[in-house]
Amino acid sequence: MKSEKIERLLPHRYPFLLVDRVLELKPGDSILALKNVTYNEPFFTGHFPERKIMPGVLIIEALAQAGGILLYHSHPDPDSVFVVLSKIEEAKFRRTVVPGDQLKLSVKMLKQRTNFCTFEAQALVEDDIAAEARLVAGRLKKNELDEKISV
Repeated sequence: MKSEKIERLLPHRYPFLLVDRVLELKPGDSILALKNVTYNEPFFTGHFPERKIMPGVLIIEALAQAGGILLYHSHPDPDSVFVVLSKIEEAKFRRTVVPGDQLKLSVKMLKQRTNFCTFEAQALVEDDIAAEARLVAGRLKKNELDEKISV
């Protein structure tokens, strides 16, 4: 899955779309996606000018976006829902991510309920774990979300 299809699924756009490509997708089970970390990422301007390091929170966000793609593909009517990150548990950061790295975003679905889904997620650089976490995503019905926003 290339960027055009990813943009049809996720509401994120530059500079906040953090999934470049999907390599493997097993609806209801798992996803393997890529984020190419380039020198031109806007966050490197301030984090940090002398030693550029990708913020850990953005690595977690990239994992959450990959999980969102998996969740949309696991729903019978993906156009009717809006996926949001609702919880981060047991996040661990094990190595820095710098320009030139390629993050492999590996997300496995652990538990799926009507409105929530729990994932096990790892971001790897080569074969080293850069970050890992357990994530919970919520599914909101788009029509209910639209009503709340318009109030």
